[in-house]
Amino acid sequence: MQNPNTLTDSSELSIGIELGSTRIKTVAIDAQFNTLATGSFEWENQNIDGYWTYSVNDIWVGLQKSYQDMANNLKQDFNVTVRKINSLGISAMMHGYLAFDKQEDLLVPFRTWRNNHTVEAAKRLRTQFNYNIPERWSIAHLYQALIDKESHINEVNYITTLAGYIHWYLTGEKVLGIGDASGMFPVDVDRKMYRTDLLEEADLLLNKEGFHKSVIDVLPQIKVAGENAGYLT
Repeated sequence: MQNPNTLTDSSELSIGIELGSTRIKTVAIDAQFNTLATGSFEWENQNIDGYWTYSVNDIWVGLQKSYQDMANNLKQDFNVTVRKINSLGISAMMHGYLAFDKQEDLLVPFRTWRNNHTVEAAKRLRTQFNYNIPERWSIAHLYQALIDKESHINEVNYITTLAGYIHWYLTGEKVLGIGDASGMFPVDVDRKMYRTDLLEEADLLLNKEGFHKSVIDVLPQIKVAGENAGYLT
């Protein structure tokens, strides 16, 4: 642990926030990777209309309370108030389905990785792609909604993960790091982009079910860490 006398302000701190299945945790570390303060918020998913979900309100309330808990502990232990930091990273449950319309309104409650109703979609995608598509992936959620002819599907303008949603609202950018993006759709690791050959296959497959947008147009952009100051991992 860093000597309290050596921490004079918060500008050297890096803060990580993880939205896990049972709690939201915030951690502040220094330049030597010492953990200086932590905070947390306990939460639970709920089964609503057959889908496991977390409320949007709990996402934002939990994020704020976890962060405030960390800030209070930092103040108590080091007498430092968080005003400016070096970097901030957001990590959340990969996969899942958050779908928005053109007005940027959430179309259905957040569907978490825990949902396993996408068996048919994942099976068809694996066959079409000749690539392993887990049931929890976002593309499987989107395709299953099409197969099931859900009423919201024609309004889908953008889909993302929980981490992508938080990043979008904090920075205004619809982006993901390649790690999270790889839980939405297959990626080309070397080129750091979605697999273009499988995007074409996906368009053909989803078009048959009445989805007339290109899949690439509804996915977050992949960004590599350090490309610009607004990027969060």
